[in-house]
Amino acid sequence: MSTETLESPKTSDAETGNEMFHYVRKAKIAESAVMGTMVQALCGEVFPVTKTPKPGSPVCPRCKEIYESMPGNSGGS
Repeated sequence: MSTETLESPKTSDAETGNEMFHYVRKAKIAESAVMGTMVQALCGEVFPVTKTPKPGSPVCPRCKEIYESMPGNSGGS
């Protein structure tokens, strides 16, 4: 079972249009995008995948912190 993660989107505040992208399990992204199923981000947020993040998109700080603390993900250190 793969534990790879990729960034995936979630709209944080629909009123302002700000989008925050979260880390989720890679294997769940395609399933969510096709079937509309919900995914759970590393930070605990639950949402359907609806977009692909673009370079420079804002990333959830909690997801990033968790991802970088995982073995093998030194965050470039």
